[in-house]
Amino acid sequence: MGSTAEKLLEDAALVVDVCMSVEQDDVVTIITDDAHAEHAAAVARVVVERGGWPVIMNNETQVARGLADVRFPMAPPSNLHRAMVGSDEVIIITNLEWANRFAHVSAVKETCAANGKIASVEEGMGGWNLTVEHIREATRRAKDAIAALEGKRHVRVTTARGTDFTVSIEGRPALEVTPVKERGQMMGPVPLWAEVAFAAVEDFTHGTAVVDGVMLGIGLPGQVQEPIRWTLEGGRCVAIEGGEEAKRLREAIAGVENADVVGEFAFGTSEKAPFGSPSEKGRIGTVHLALGDNHNAYPGGLNSSSLHLDGVFLDATMQIVDDGTYILRDGAWVL
Repeated sequence: MGSTAEKLLEDAALVVDVCMSVEQDDVVTIITDDAHAEHAAAVARVVVERGGWPVIMNNETQVARGLADVRFPMAPPSNLHRAMVGSDEVIIITNLEWANRFAHVSAVKETCAANGKIASVEEGMGGWNLTVEHIREATRRAKDAIAALEGKRHVRVTTARGTDFTVSIEGRPALEVTPVKERGQMMGPVPLWAEVAFAAVEDFTHGTAVVDGVMLGIGLPGQVQEPIRWTLEGGRCVAIEGGEEAKRLREAIAGVENADVVGEFAFGTSEKAPFGSPSEKGRIGTVHLALGDNHNAYPGGLNSSSLHLDGVFLDATMQIVDDGTYILRDGAWVL
C-alpha cells in the first residue's frame, strides 16, 4: 500500500474512531457524491474493520443540482431519509458547501432525535496532519466560550472592514459544534472544524455586517472577491450592497419566505480549519451570521425558511456586551 493510501486510511480512522466512535454492529450510512467516492470507500473499509455495517449511498444527482441552484430542494429523498433516521451513525462525505446546507433539513433533526450521530467530513482527507490534541484544544475553547456566554444577552462584533453589529442570544442555549460527536448532537463538520453557534433572537440583530470571507449559496469557490455589506435592522437584512456577488445574494433570497432574517450567530474555535472553504466558519478569528432558517438546527430557533446562507467576517473582534468580556480581538483568541 502506498503512502497516499495509508494516509487516507489513517484519516478515515480518525473520523470513524475519534469523531464518530463507531462500535461493533453499528449501522452506518455514508452519504457521498462522485468526487468523494474514494474517501467514502476508505471510511466504509474502516467501519467494516471495526465490526460495523456500512452502506454507501451516492447522492450525486441531488448534490449537483443543489449546487447549481440554491433553491433546489435540500431535503433528501424518502429512502435516504429513512436510512439516516435508522442509523447509529450518518457520515456525509460530499461537497462541503452542499453538506453545510443539508444540515438544516428535517431529516438531520430527526436523526438527532433518534439518538444517532451525524457529521459531514471536511475536504482534504489524507492530508489533514491532525492530532487528537488539536481536536481536544478546539473543543476546550468552545466549552470555555459557552461558559463565558452562559446567561448573557448581547454580543457585539466588529472588524476593520466595517462590520459593527450587535446580536441577542438572550434565552438561547449554545450549540457546541465540535469534532467529537455524541448521540443526539447536532450535525457538524469533522475533524478540523469547531464552532459555537446560537439561534439569534429573530427580531433584534442590528448594525452592519461586511462579509469578507466565504459566502455560501451563491456559487463561490472560495472567499468573496468584493466585500458584501449587509444592513441589519430589527433582526432582518434590509439591504445587501457590493458588487456582482452581492447581486447574486440578493437574487438568491428574493421572494424566499424569511430568508432575510438573521437566523444564526456563530464563531470558530479551531486552529486547523482552513480558510477559503466552508471550513473557515470553524476557524479561530472568524465570526459568521446566517440568513434564513434556524428552527431545525439551533436550540430555541423560531425562524423557518427553505434557505440558510452563511457569510463570514474575518479577523473579528467579539465582546460580550453584558460584562465587557472579549472572546476575540482582531482575530486572536483572548478568552
